Amino acid sequence: MAQLKNISIVLKPKVNSEYESILPNLASWLLRRKKNIFFLDKEKERISKIFKGDLKNLNFMAENDLHKKSDLIITMGGDGTLIGVCRNIEKNSPPIFGVNMGHLGFITEFSKAEFFDQLEATLKGNFEITQLYLYQVEVFAKRSIKASFTGYFLNDVVINNNQISRMLTLSVESEGEHIYNLSGDGLIISSPIGSTAYSLAAGGPIIHPSVNAITLTPICAHSLTHRPLVIPDHSNVMIKALKSDESIKLTLDGQQAIVVGSNDVIKVTRKKNKIVRLVKNTSRTYYRTLKEKFTHGAREIK
Repeated sequence: MAQLKNISIVLKPKVNSEYESILPNLASWLLRRKKNIFFLDKEKERISKIFKGDLKNLNFMAENDLHKKSDLIITMGGDGTLIGVCRNIEKNSPPIFGVNMGHLGFITEFSKAEFFDQLEATLKGNFEITQLYLYQVEVFAKRSIKASFTGYFLNDVVINNNQISRMLTLSVESEGEHIYNLSGDGLIISSPIGSTAYSLAAGGPIIHPSVNAITLTPICAHSLTHRPLVIPDHSNVMIKALKSDESIKLTLDGQQAIVVGSNDVIKVTRKKNKIVRLVKNTSRTYYRTLKEKFTHGAREIK
């Protein structure tokens, strides 16, 4: 295994106070181990404030270079910070070490109180990887074979009406076969790791990350017969509006939103060549995490 020499650190946006102690300590800790430390160019002003202007041992890089020039990426924030880094991975992206600076943090594997020991092991090459697929969303204008928009999600894509409090009517197909017409507030298409996010809140099932599936979860369907549907993740899903006057909004991982026309077709596919590599916390298991974060299955025994 190649030596992990260039360590990039990505922070939760717009926050300084929670990093004022831990970040200088982490930088000193990495420098003692002869590591090169990188932050993003756009963070230079904030990093200067956190480090009291002492930047002599720190380096900065363009965001486009993050996955190309890093041997390891440490995200320090929550699931949103981690997902934002994951959505921009390239074919041979480095492993990502997620540190949870908050409370929920379902995907971020390490707490801020415990991560130094596990980071030490990781830098020595003693770590396991969890691999997750990215999913691609393409938008095609009517009769066009070239996508007008291409984006990616790790958790989910949400399809709803761009107008406030308006119901939406969608046609949903997979592999050339019509699944259903859906009238309601919209549709969530989620990955297994995303099944515990918006899909869960909308009544969708919890899917174990090792299950090769995606979930179609209606949002407030205007029918008693529309239920969440789990399908193979190698399936293509095609969605389009059934009414010509409807404006649709796509939201990817809650971080990127675009508006598409009523005649556009939305295509969702799994990307085989875009694999997120997360450093695994070997002291945590999936079911333990469910219990800790969602009190799943918790029940008082009398």
